[in-house]
Amino acid sequence: MLKKMFLVLTFLVAALSPLGVDAETSIKGVYAQLPGHQFKFDGKAVEVIEFLSFYCDGCYSFEKAIPAIKGNFPKKIKWKTIPIYWGKGSPKPGEAYLLAEETGKGEKMKEALFRAHFVERKNIGDIKVLEEIGRKIGLGTDFSKRLRAGDKAKDVQKALDMAGMYGVDETPTLIIAGNIMTNLHPFGHNADAFRENVMTILRSILK
Repeated sequence: MLKKMFLVLTFLVAALSPLGVDAETSIKGVYAQLPGHQFKFDGKAVEVIEFLSFYCDGCYSFEKAIPAIKGNFPKKIKWKTIPIYWGKGSPKPGEAYLLAEETGKGEKMKEALFRAHFVERKNIGDIKVLEEIGRKIGLGTDFSKRLRAGDKAKDVQKALDMAGMYGVDETPTLIIAGNIMTNLHPFGHNADAFRENVMTILRSILK
């Protein structure tokens, strides 16, 4: 269980170098290593998969920390956002994000969705609210048509399936280099402490 994540001071994992030679990397930080998932690092850039919910206050807090993480490792991180939802949350915000991402406006949509929910207190599960957000960030009628038609519904379900495959049970959760999982829980949901932990893990891999 993620809520029983333990402190890993030093953990040796096998990684393939660009030349195909096995190498061992000492990874520091607070995380859980995922059994059955391969550690992946090509020696150049690390993939970071961010599972988030637009209804999640921890995700909203952590969003402000992401630029600092990316800024400390320019061109060395491949950041991928995977929107999911819990319980009575609507899949529609995730669909809106994926549609916006196709047009290169994923980050604008992410910011707008968080602002609408947490600052403006709007119902981001409402199609009309999402259409208004789309218009504000420069998305046209095609966005509205595709959102209403559920063009990204299957992709949102795939995102949930992917979260299940990794054993994600809270957001935000990061999967780093294929098999390193970390989230806010061990830090009392302190986004700043979580940010520092993420950077510790990344420095260990990229050193």
